[in-house]
Amino acid sequence: MKQSAGILLYRQVATGVEVLLVHPGGPFWANKDIGSWSMPKGEFEAGEEPLAAARREFEEEIGSPPPNGSYAALGEVKQAGGKVVHAFVLESDFNLERFHSNMFEMEWPPKSSHKQEFPENDKAAWTPLSTAKHKVVKGQVPFIEELARRTGHDLNEPPPSAQSSLF
Repeated sequence: MKQSAGILLYRQVATGVEVLLVHPGGPFWANKDIGSWSMPKGEFEAGEEPLAAARREFEEEIGSPPPNGSYAALGEVKQAGGKVVHAFVLESDFNLERFHSNMFEMEWPPKSSHKQEFPENDKAAWTPLSTAKHKVVKGQVPFIEELARRTGHDLNEPPPSAQSSLF
């Protein structure tokens, strides 16, 4: 069974709670927004601690080590394809100024025999929690809901009109 682990950073701002999300790079995701964002995460092998994997993947996908602190397990969710995703949460006002994702190579356009490099994530943003519920991939919505429960945030409130810190 495949497993992955990620870190969901959050911060308290005047308008409520925001979470740090990333948008996948590459041509497939280029024009997708709703239901396409994610917490920084990645797969890990049996025997590796999920939090250690989440910390490694955060650095690869954001370009900086994750902040130090006492991470809390947010839970795990089994995705439709069978993969189990583990999430860890930490309150931090992480600075996205140096956001820089690792790259991957793929044939593009398809069947062209031409290889191109793309960033694993092309954007990172602090996103209001009520907006994040709509922006994340369906399988990660339970993590947003659990964070909302833990922070006492009502996800039924209308989302703020603007996203902050979009990079």
